[in-house]
Amino acid sequence: MVHTFRQRVEDSFEAFAGWITRRAWVVLILSLAVVGGLASNLPNMVMDTATESFLHDDDPALLAYNDFRDQFGRDELVIVAIESDDVFAPEFLQKLKKLHDELRAKTPYLDDITSLVNARNTFGREDELIVEDLLEGWPADTNILEQKRARAYANPLYTNTLLSEDHRITTIVIRTDAYSSIGATDNDALSGFEEDGFGDEAATAETAPQERAFLTDAENSELVRVVQDIAHSYHADDFQVHVSGSPVVADTLKRNMQTNMKRFTLMGLGVIAVILFLMFRRPSGVLLPIIVVILSLLGTLGMIPMTGRAFTLPMQILPSFLLAVGVGASVHLLAIFFRQVQRGDSTHDSVIYAMGHSGLPIVMTSLTTAAGLASFSGAEVAPIADLGVIACAGILLSLFLNMTFLPAALSLLPLKAKSSGRADKRHARMDALLSGIANFSTARPWVVLSVSGIILAIAIGGLTQLRFSHQPFTWIPTSEPSRAGLDFIDERLKGASTLEVLVDTKQENGLYDPDLMAGLDKLNSTVENLNIEHISIGKTLSLADIVKESNRALHANDEAHYTIPKNRDLIAQELFLFENSGSDDMEDFVDSQFSVARFTIKMPWVDSVYLQDLDATITQTFREALGDNVELTVTGMNALLGRTMQATIYSMAESYVIAAGVIGLMMIMFLGNVRYGLLSMIPNLSPIIITMGLMGWMGVPLDIFTMLIGSIAIGLAVDDTIHFMHNYRRYHHNTGSVEIAVQETLLGTGRAMLVTSVVLSLGFFIYMFSTLENLFNFGWLTGTAIILALFADTFLAAALMKVLDKAHLIPDDKDY
Repeated sequence: MVHTFRQRVEDSFEAFAGWITRRAWVVLILSLAVVGGLASNLPNMVMDTATESFLHDDDPALLAYNDFRDQFGRDELVIVAIESDDVFAPEFLQKLKKLHDELRAKTPYLDDITSLVNARNTFGREDELIVEDLLEGWPADTNILEQKRARAYANPLYTNTLLSEDHRITTIVIRTDAYSSIGATDNDALSGFEEDGFGDEAATAETAPQERAFLTDAENSELVRVVQDIAHSYHADDFQVHVSGSPVVADTLKRNMQTNMKRFTLMGLGVIAVILFLMFRRPSGVLLPIIVVILSLLGTLGMIPMTGRAFTLPMQILPSFLLAVGVGASVHLLAIFFRQVQRGDSTHDSVIYAMGHSGLPIVMTSLTTAAGLASFSGAEVAPIADLGVIACAGILLSLFLNMTFLPAALSLLPLKAKSSGRADKRHARMDALLSGIANFSTARPWVVLSVSGIILAIAIGGLTQLRFSHQPFTWIPTSEPSRAGLDFIDERLKGASTLEVLVDTKQENGLYDPDLMAGLDKLNSTVENLNIEHISIGKTLSLADIVKESNRALHANDEAHYTIPKNRDLIAQELFLFENSGSDDMEDFVDSQFSVARFTIKMPWVDSVYLQDLDATITQTFREALGDNVELTVTGMNALLGRTMQATIYSMAESYVIAAGVIGLMMIMFLGNVRYGLLSMIPNLSPIIITMGLMGWMGVPLDIFTMLIGSIAIGLAVDDTIHFMHNYRRYHHNTGSVEIAVQETLLGTGRAMLVTSVVLSLGFFIYMFSTLENLFNFGWLTGTAIILALFADTFLAAALMKVLDKAHLIPDDKDY
């Protein structure tokens, strides 16, 4: 039955090929039209490297973060840190002011800018609360300047925000708009008045609220480059400038992504062209596969904007991946096609024969590779899910072109057999190698199995050493200015990343409660002194700081009154006076109803794996200080990173199980036998186990890129297994001999397996030229897995066939 079914399928592929060759021009035009329609979307492509892009739009963590941004604005800051021997020297301050003013005037999408020039300086004069800029009026007198210096050094809110602890570094802190300028109208400028109840209620009722998009990736890059250009133009020995912050890191990753994508695409095409020429020695054997993979790539990239997706960080592996995978199917078809041409068949007959012989394995290998990628489509990490969908669609598009465009183009070529002297010598050398492998594997199967078992045992030991990690900032080389600036700020200013806690009293003016305000004040010191492994808290800021400043100012600037008043009305009065002092700083820490307070925790960047439990620790700490009558929400960049790490771990486990299960079922269906299907998974899974064991022993972490290796590798490894098992069972059916079946299989399809494995592995090894460490690791590990898969299919699979056939544990293939 299986035999009959296989013959019917192969006959249908031959009939399909005959139909294509008779309508070659029509097929070519239709194929190009499909690709052209998809590629027409390319001008709409957008890139997104933001941290929030790692989560789906409906993820609770992202929804909470978006609510936070709606209320308090963007928490990601661009930090310009300047180092000098004396940051209060008149010459330094003049230069600082000039830089401050130029950044304020020229930085696009600017919401706020703070430095020593305009730092909040709160004090009392008689019974009046004064809130002014620290350097207001620009002190020309040396004594006044020294008073300003002393006041700045004594202000705890300046430490590790505007001044380093050794007072040699000062900063300019730039906060950008939360919202994009795209779609903004003049009415947006009045939105704040309407929210506070000062707008025209009738007009508000008639005008439906429009949801605005947050600052785009392109706008973020624009502002970062302006800030970098301006700031670095001031750099000098006595004015050393460092620019960093999460917006800068995101832009750096984006620029590296664009550079890497162009580089790897060109390198991939070059590698493919060289290997195809060495294999076929015909221009058509080089040009046609390259045309197919380029068309596949253009069409696939067009699907990204067509489906409303953005080009994210993991997507940068897509071009060279599709180039390598797409050419694999072409090689298997061309190898049979050119062999028939060399034997004297016409191009028409050669196409039909090649499609009948290789059509089914090519379809199955494409489907299994697509299944490996599709396992990511349900991932909780949004870019990985998008990559799964788009890469899967790209593989299917490549399959479509290999089954239509390529045979149609081949049938139109006026090809003839070439002089085979040199080719015969090259083939003889390769045949000798493949024949030697077949003889060794079937003559000494227990040696092969024993060595494989030892390697697997060592690899399993390495699996126990694997660790998870998600540190996007460490992907950037330390020589990169943005990475150097980030490390500098983390070390000298105790970090620039934040965790935000929202305290909701659920009642208007609930923050006037003295006990609650005292709790917030206590939390400042409690949180800063938390003993959390791998995490150090650099600074905390809250509404309590403003209350204490105001209370001290209204008590003749007496330090003894830098405390929280115990009277509710007094807290309300002091906040009212501060609000009417001309400063807008309070908007950063409280909503207009005085019911929700923001508590900012500043810290150095750390591995996201350590942030997973931070949410629970912070929530428990706040609950102990504030009681159960408030609602707590932990959000901010670090909360998103922690959630991304959780999603990464879950997505990896889910995708590996799905990929192995789906591909296992497909192998059983393809081979028509449960035992053969399960047996085929041994050479498929072994390379993944060994590769991941290698990661464990070498200390390479599982991150958002290396987690892709397993599902991608199994999808690619199974390609060679399908070709091996399909041809082995055919030859075993004809001869009844394992030795002959293995030898004929390797001599027949082994050459194509070897070439496709080399193409695929080199397609990933070129990532070792990446400027980003994560891509370097992904490239060499995936390339290694593919080479291991080739060894598994040529040595391990052959040895298994010999041992299991001798023990009568697998069918004799008489009915295949």
